[in-house]
Amino acid sequence: MSKRILFSASIFHGLNDAATVTVPMIFPLLYSQQSIITKYAHIGILSNLGLMVTLVCQLIIAHYAHKYEYRHMLLISLAGISLSLVLITFSWSFVTLLMFYLVMRIFASFYHSVGVATVSMSHPDKALDFAMGVQSGSGNIGLFFAFMATGFIAQSFGWRTPLLALAAILFVLGTISFLAVKKTLTMNQDVQPPDSPSWKQAINETSEYFPGFFFGGACWGTTVFYAPSLFHHKFHISLGKTGLCLALWIAIGAVMPYLLGYLSQKIGRRKIILFGFLGSTLFLGLLGLSPVKELALVSLVLFGAFLFMIYPALQSVVGSRVSAGIQTQAFSIVANVQMFAGAVVSFMAGFLSDAMGINSPFIFVAIMGIFTTAYFIPRKRSL
Repeated sequence: MSKRILFSASIFHGLNDAATVTVPMIFPLLYSQQSIITKYAHIGILSNLGLMVTLVCQLIIAHYAHKYEYRHMLLISLAGISLSLVLITFSWSFVTLLMFYLVMRIFASFYHSVGVATVSMSHPDKALDFAMGVQSGSGNIGLFFAFMATGFIAQSFGWRTPLLALAAILFVLGTISFLAVKKTLTMNQDVQPPDSPSWKQAINETSEYFPGFFFGGACWGTTVFYAPSLFHHKFHISLGKTGLCLALWIAIGAVMPYLLGYLSQKIGRRKIILFGFLGSTLFLGLLGLSPVKELALVSLVLFGAFLFMIYPALQSVVGSRVSAGIQTQAFSIVANVQMFAGAVVSFMAGFLSDAMGINSPFIFVAIMGIFTTAYFIPRKRSL
């Protein structure tokens, strides 16, 4: 059963995350054409409201997840994402694009609470680091192909085509993901329905890690929503090649989480997390300050190498330290901290970019990374 769940969740994660970056990848093209999106503040509004909708929906889904089988929630999520991608292609104004995009974000709210929690509960003890690395790396594989293909397809066939292509892929691979767990039962009768005390307990047991998840969310939101514009507009790299740059960022991110289990045994989670913060901060700052595209690309790739070790390592800490009965709430909470950070920082980044240049959000988040690293260095027993 655990192998089927991990296989299904890995596909689910890849498809879910591919959808969440495919749509933002078309924003620079729309901005360049001054069609629908006419200023960076529009990207800030789209990112902020999209992530805030996801945040609220994740809390609702986590609260009621105990009533439903994992496979049913998977089916609803992937079907909804596929349909909403098609709806986005009918956008004719900023308001309609925003409306359809928010619908997609609703259905993209399932995996990072329900999916991660299901993997965690089905892979206890020593298998946890391995499973977290696999599901995290699989999400990055979905991101890699989305980044690599979207720019070239949009340049050649128009911005609607990659959305329609991904909708079709979601239907096919989503069916495979569902069939893998069609006969698997994940509902645990011993798990009590979430109530106020359980949510409070989940917050208490995860709050120490909030700064790390906040920094991770800020890094993710800034990179996904503004790195395409940084390379496309500042360095005048074509949208297709911009997609390749981000695909390299994700490629290293797809590899690193699979090493989590091995590295955790060799040097421990704490060192992995601290090196992740230090490296991410350094190379994110270099990315923002880079005067030439070559240095920017190297900085982006190395930034990814460190950043994508943070996510699964922190998730493993949560999975190993949080009580079993509140894991869905716990993973929903930390995912929402990431979402909230991405929403707030990406919203601010739109106005920062209009006022101070498209590179300024990356410098701002790097400064955040300095304080985050300083916060975790003395916390030896927590990691």
